[in-house]
Amino acid sequence: MSASSRSMALLVRLLPLALALALGTPATLAGPAKSPYQLVLQHSRLRGRQHGPNVCAVQKLIGTNKKYFTNCKQWYQRKICGKSTVISYECCPGYEKVPGEKGCPAALPLSNLYETLGVVGSTTTQLYTERTEKLRPEMEGPGSFTIFAPSNEAWASLPAEVLDSLVSNVNIELLNALRYHMVNRRVLTDELKHGMALTSMYQNSGIQIHHYPNGIVTVNCARLLKADHHATNGVVHLIDKVISTVTNNIQQIIEIEDTFETLRAAVAASGLNTVLEGDGQFTLLAPTNEAFEKIPAETLNRILGDPEALRDLLNNHILKSAMCAEAIVAGMSMETLEGTTLEVGCSGDMLTINGKAIISNKDTLATNGVIHYIDELLIPDSAKTLFELAAESDVSTAVDLFRQAGLGTHLSGKERLTLLAPMNSVFKDGTPNIDAHTKNLLLNHMIKEQLASKYLYHGQTLDTLGGKKLRVFVYRNSLCIENSCIAAHDKRGRYGTLFTMDRMLTPPMGTVMDVLKGDNRFSMLVAAIQSAGLTEVLNREGVYTVFAPTNEAFQAMPPEELNKLLGNAKELANILKYHIGDEILVSGGIGALVRLKSLQGDKLEVSSKNNIVNVNKEPVAEADIMATNGVVYAISSVLQPPAIKPQERGDELADSALEIFKQASAYSRLAGGLEAPLSLLCCFA
Repeated sequence: MSASSRSMALLVRLLPLALALALGTPATLAGPAKSPYQLVLQHSRLRGRQHGPNVCAVQKLIGTNKKYFTNCKQWYQRKICGKSTVISYECCPGYEKVPGEKGCPAALPLSNLYETLGVVGSTTTQLYTERTEKLRPEMEGPGSFTIFAPSNEAWASLPAEVLDSLVSNVNIELLNALRYHMVNRRVLTDELKHGMALTSMYQNSGIQIHHYPNGIVTVNCARLLKADHHATNGVVHLIDKVISTVTNNIQQIIEIEDTFETLRAAVAASGLNTVLEGDGQFTLLAPTNEAFEKIPAETLNRILGDPEALRDLLNNHILKSAMCAEAIVAGMSMETLEGTTLEVGCSGDMLTINGKAIISNKDTLATNGVIHYIDELLIPDSAKTLFELAAESDVSTAVDLFRQAGLGTHLSGKERLTLLAPMNSVFKDGTPNIDAHTKNLLLNHMIKEQLASKYLYHGQTLDTLGGKKLRVFVYRNSLCIENSCIAAHDKRGRYGTLFTMDRMLTPPMGTVMDVLKGDNRFSMLVAAIQSAGLTEVLNREGVYTVFAPTNEAFQAMPPEELNKLLGNAKELANILKYHIGDEILVSGGIGALVRLKSLQGDKLEVSSKNNIVNVNKEPVAEADIMATNGVVYAISSVLQPPAIKPQERGDELADSALEIFKQASAYSRLAGGLEAPLSLLCCFA
């Protein structure tokens, strides 16, 4: 095998590993897939290999003793929960230094569990084990055990009264606490699966394991610091907290906590108590009484009195999986039972929801998940009125107009509506006066049903409260209703949906011909259309885009040329047809450039830049004058169809000749297989 072939083969073998390290996916060169923890440990080992064998790079939070094995993303960001870290290098789990040698070349000596506790730095656990009469002999004797050993710092951080109660009764309280940290078999990290429960050696009580995609493993929400320290009679995992038994489910915790009085009543009214006391692994972002009190009484009473809105509200506080605080080292999106997505993140020691530090108490563990107390309600769009949706959107000016026009009841009631609300920038030059015309225009910004933009289709018509029918236009990069295009994602409320629009909507007021006749700027164009016999075309049903020259455009032509054009009905019709596109193209659907086929046959080049529309590189004076059968653009020049160049004429003749040759060949085959005379084709060369 050549050197290049060997290099390629090596690259192919290393590619899965490179992808695994970069993406955190369980792919390896051979053997079973590695767990997320093992992948992160592997990455830390790779980053530390320049310092010798079995050296791992760890990230330490500045000003704390917190250390993390590093994944690829954290390595380059150098941050944990937005806080800066420093990189240090230490022996990977299971290895130790040898004086005078580089790195950590020696495996730790294999000893029993009791001795291993001292080796891994859990000397306080070792001390408390010795104080009990029964546990040290058990840890030194035969068997196969797993111990989740709290670090020395974990014991030191226990409240004094808790620690006193343990050490004052070592053969009952302390012994039971330590046995709860033990499992009666060897369990390595590759067996620690997300959401599993291990049976402890204290009354067979369950220990909850969560193994997250970012490589963090938690044990009853205590973070696993160093794992898989083998002993002759088991394995030791070092954790950052002293864990305690969990007996209550989420619903039972809600029942006994005074701060959840309002939440308790809401859960009972919604029927969600069966979910919160059932099997599963959830995260409840539990609003306290104070969180409910922050909501206006009218809004709160409306939601509490509406079973569907109430259920949506509570489901928006329940994440589909258990998420311990220690597992969150950067922002991540998590789905709720409501189907919405919350951004769960952290800032230093504080957890954040959608960027806000509203979690006041974290990691209250239940048998079916974990509870974080929050001091602010997370009201989903599906529980809000149109008014409430608009208050959080860039449409406040438009909503004020609806209120001033006396249309506010439509936005706060139970009417199924879709509101087409222009964004605030539309009104940068001022708002219209509220009169009968404006009120009717605003009514035409309300669709009679609750829509979702993903179900809209080209050519669909929508009925408004003002009695108009509005058309839907679907373009490559735009979704428009008449002249106004949707500028932001839908907000779907309890009864109404909010579409944020890029301009005020102007419903069509007649056919293209009606529009032109009703505007004095187009009197010469109207006369020309009538002379060319195109009146019927622009009055009938259809889909047209008309680039309408104003009177000034015609008057700008040389008089002789204008008179010649107006005196030749056939040529006039040809020129006018070149001004009419065969589909409706509103300005919001143009994008950079659209080639629009005209009724004359040639294509018009329509472009848009900096909100200026051009046709054949000529600026449009006014865009989006809507008609029932099209849209009109006022232009300041008369467009001329492209002249046919000699070469293009030759190409057309050649194409015609080729077509004749094909037909002649087909005819000759039918007539007996005679060859078509080549001279027929040569005539056109």
